[in-house]
Amino acid sequence: MARALLQPLLSDGLLDPGRVRAAVATQASLERLRPLHPIELSCDPARAWASDVVLLAVKPQQLEAVAAGCTAPAPGQPLLISVLAGVRLERLQALFPAHRCIRAVPNTPCLVRQGLTALAWGPGVEAAQQRWVASLFAAVGRVVELSEPQLDPFLALTSSGPAMVGLMLEALADGAVSAGMPRALALELAPAMLRGSCALVEQEALHPSALKDMVMSPAGTTAAAVRVLERAGLRSALLEAVVAASERSRELG
Repeated sequence: MARALLQPLLSDGLLDPGRVRAAVATQASLERLRPLHPIELSCDPARAWASDVVLLAVKPQQLEAVAAGCTAPAPGQPLLISVLAGVRLERLQALFPAHRCIRAVPNTPCLVRQGLTALAWGPGVEAAQQRWVASLFAAVGRVVELSEPQLDPFLALTSSGPAMVGLMLEALADGAVSAGMPRALALELAPAMLRGSCALVEQEALHPSALKDMVMSPAGTTAAAVRVLERAGLRSALLEAVVAASERSRELG
């Protein structure tokens, strides 16, 4: 997630590479990332913790160990922006008392500047700091400010959602291949169909059901396809998947 955020910001010149320090866990990660990014990389987190703004992007299970290594933070209550799934501001503030904490929930389309990010502010984060953080994430997509309880369903829909879309795109392309289409063409057309469909919903302000009704004529091909999907429980499966991801986010917190 850190790479998805930093790569477009560095490419667009919105961050000065000379002022970015990154700490990684292993020498293997260091060697893999060093050719990709013109920033200071090391396996020693001390210099990263000395920064005025820290982006915390580790697994939630690693949080306690990472917090134990925060021995020399920058003076003056620096900002800590956490992208950890589910980890609450209250816990972050307890683990990093020298920082002003912010929770950010971005998704991987930030890599192509089509991301969605939700922000929730911890105690003491000033209005000017909020505007600066929001502008940083706005450079890679849309930003919304939410109350902390709303971050779990936001994560389930927008951060886990791309994986669900990937599964659907693969299955749709496989279906076209099974019906006789060359695989390369099927893999090209499936995302193009999705982009066009989403653009139609957004630009015409359509309810999703209206999109279905526009192409579902009586006893037609779409009606046959929708019958199969309803019989297989696609609608229920997607609903339960989002709920399960949201509940898992709460558990990780």
